[in-house]
Amino acid sequence: MAVTERLYYSDSHLIEFDARVVDVTDRVSGWTAIVLDRTAFYPTGGGQPSDTGTLNGARVVECIDDGDNGVLHVVQGLTPSRGAPVQGRVDWSRRLDHMQQHTGQHILSQAFINLFNAPTKSFRVLEASCEIDVDLNNPTTEIIERAVELANNVVWEDRTITIRNVTSAEAAELPLRKEPARDGELRLIEIEGFDLTPCGGTHAYRTGEVGMIAVRSWERAKGLTRIEFVAGTRALADYRKANRSAREVATLFSTGRDDAPQLAAQMVEEHKELNRRIRVLEEFVAEVEAEKLLAGACDGIVTQVFDNRDAESLKKLAHALTAHPGTVALLASRDKDTARLVFARSADASGDMSALMREACATLEGRGGGRPELAQGGGKNITRLGEVIATAFDKLAVKK
Repeated sequence: MAVTERLYYSDSHLIEFDARVVDVTDRVSGWTAIVLDRTAFYPTGGGQPSDTGTLNGARVVECIDDGDNGVLHVVQGLTPSRGAPVQGRVDWSRRLDHMQQHTGQHILSQAFINLFNAPTKSFRVLEASCEIDVDLNNPTTEIIERAVELANNVVWEDRTITIRNVTSAEAAELPLRKEPARDGELRLIEIEGFDLTPCGGTHAYRTGEVGMIAVRSWERAKGLTRIEFVAGTRALADYRKANRSAREVATLFSTGRDDAPQLAAQMVEEHKELNRRIRVLEEFVAEVEAEKLLAGACDGIVTQVFDNRDAESLKKLAHALTAHPGTVALLASRDKDTARLVFARSADASGDMSALMREACATLEGRGGGRPELAQGGGKNITRLGEVIATAFDKLAVKK
């Protein structure tokens, strides 16, 4: 017989109970683990986090399933002694949240089986949302929304949820959604006319307690379809957050919330066109700038240190310079607190830009490399930027 009678098995809404301390153990963390003869605290398991609450006012921060040894209640505060009576209280808001998510998962998982014969392979209650990994091939938003619609219809029909305790032999004759993970007596959760599955978690009395189920996102992961969803109070919180974001975006466009996506899409297209025009203008400006720099070049070697110029801009200028025969470009920029370098040469010029770059980056306490004709890099020792450009110039000038 197990040490701890698990009251949550028969009544998931029970949050206050009396019990007696069976064992007290000091943990490595400095907190204390208490085993009771009976408990309403659900321990972590089956993808569902543990309950929290109090024992005689001391804070229960976590509960751990220790099998036949009982449920460990990790307590922060005054610890009762062995044999002492205690009064436990489970945090209802956390219990309700977990019941809504776990019951919502049962409903959503069965919806995928009903519609697409796609079983759920794993389930996780995360801090702000939940995930199920479903064996669903070729998923689309439309397919997933069909399952969500069916699941919510079951929620709003407020169907009864009951607990059945059966033997393995009896379970073998029942249409279970998934195979039991162990032998012996099994606890089954039955959603009236919809789902029957073995589970040790906490669940609602009726599907209406779930409130609603909403999918936030989905993606393909490890050969399965990973679906992120929220239920109950989490769904309401998620709606409020999404609605607030949508209204804030709409305000930026001086329009209504529902019109914002169309205006945002229009702005994205306009932005792409403007970027295309900017790139054309940058290339033209780089060509003009290259002509000016070449006029002051020494032996076909152009050296220049800029302020607040990014690597992409340096590369455009380097390409414009090396379009001219016999040209080497040693360009640098003080980009905020980072030194950036681009070394390039025309096809008929001499010099290994990659080797020069590696040496320069070592001095700048950074990294860089590339090909003999084009290399880039940088570092954090911005004070030595002028020095590395001069050193690279000297090495090339000697070779000439």
